[in-house]
Amino acid sequence: MKIGLIGFGRLGRLIAKNLVQDADLYIYDIADYSSEIFELGAHSADLKTVCECPIVIPFVPMSELENLLKKMAPHLNKNSLVIDVCSVKSLPVEWMKEHLPAEVSLLGTHPMFGPDSAKNTLFGCKIVLCPIRIEDKTYQDIVSYLETHGLKVIEATPKEHDKQIAHSLLLTHFIGRSLMDFEAKSLPIDTKGYRRLMKILETVENDSWQLFADMNRYNPYAKETRDDFLASMNAINALVVE
Repeated sequence: MKIGLIGFGRLGRLIAKNLVQDADLYIYDIADYSSEIFELGAHSADLKTVCECPIVIPFVPMSELENLLKKMAPHLNKNSLVIDVCSVKSLPVEWMKEHLPAEVSLLGTHPMFGPDSAKNTLFGCKIVLCPIRIEDKTYQDIVSYLETHGLKVIEATPKEHDKQIAHSLLLTHFIGRSLMDFEAKSLPIDTKGYRRLMKILETVENDSWQLFADMNRYNPYAKETRDDFLASMNAINALVVE
């Protein structure tokens, strides 16, 4: 099976490293990663060639996705499948439905892991699937493939995903970024609780600011979640200072 990947950043590299064992990969990036792609056992290709693959997966920041979809649309084959991997689902799904041909199948996904948490293995990692416009057999084949490789598949609507991820992911990054700004660091006199806080910091410190900004900008539940969390912190702080 030929699969086209657009973007060879940290997540793109991780997924490519795992997919190349089972698929013939064609990879496009605006930067020249041809030597790394060759060493991986994949093919470096232009955007048109990648988009002509039966399955196409963009790995670009969410703020760049809509423009990319417009560029992809003329090159996609009939009955091809486009899979997005954004950490927000509602808007990417709407963009795919708006800008891609009606004959193209669509699947929203969110890998609940990254280059740091899954650097050794994907086994046991979670992935959310939002079937949008896809034949049931194709969808079940994808589910079976993922589960065979040890991933836990969670099916959800884009709305359900965005509501839950605004708490489970956004808060983690919000706390981690706050700890970074606070300049928190490991201390010889600490507690298990403090070390867990440091783990949160480690989880997000290698991720780009753009990822953090995009998940806050595009998730419709992000501001409400941040406001509620800050209100709770202020309420607790008020009790302490009294």
